[in-house]
Amino acid sequence: MSNVYTVAVVVGSLRKESINRKVARALAELAPANLKLDIVEIGDLPLYNEDIDGASPPAAYSRFRQQVSSSDAVLFVTPEYNRSVPAPMKNAIDVGSRPYGKSSWNGKPGAIISASPGAIGGFGANHHLRQSMVFLNVPLMQQPEAYLGGAGSAFDEAGKLSESVKPFLQSFINAYGQWVEQHKKV
Repeated sequence: MSNVYTVAVVVGSLRKESINRKVARALAELAPANLKLDIVEIGDLPLYNEDIDGASPPAAYSRFRQQVSSSDAVLFVTPEYNRSVPAPMKNAIDVGSRPYGKSSWNGKPGAIISASPGAIGGFGANHHLRQSMVFLNVPLMQQPEAYLGGAGSAFDEAGKLSESVKPFLQSFINAYGQWVEQHKKV
């Protein structure tokens, strides 16, 4: 019997009905029994500024850090903006990595899926995010890589996941469930 691991899901798009938020919700529904996915909101995080992050950091910083720290694993679901991660995603990474030496990300098994209406599925954002995670000591799942191109057609008008995309997402989240199980055993 495996444990149930909580997964902090960070969605890089702030739009309520963004494709990436829909992907995150679909992954939560498809998740294997050993994963419980919870979206951690990032839209209220002030831009990271060490001057306001002292003895009394903003409440949003503290909330975010606590949610990530108390999770067992992290999952990033990101669009691509100008061949990189969107500013809110980068800001969340910076907020979670501070104060120095007390990173909320440290050692948490992670995975990245990028989704874009374009053909290459957010490849640039996915790989830029991987660079940051290496520095922050997040062991990222290497395979399967997950780039969802043409993501504008992954959901119908009612927001229901396309049956043609479901096997791809199911395969990804199942592999991630195994990754977390493997890396949380000590």
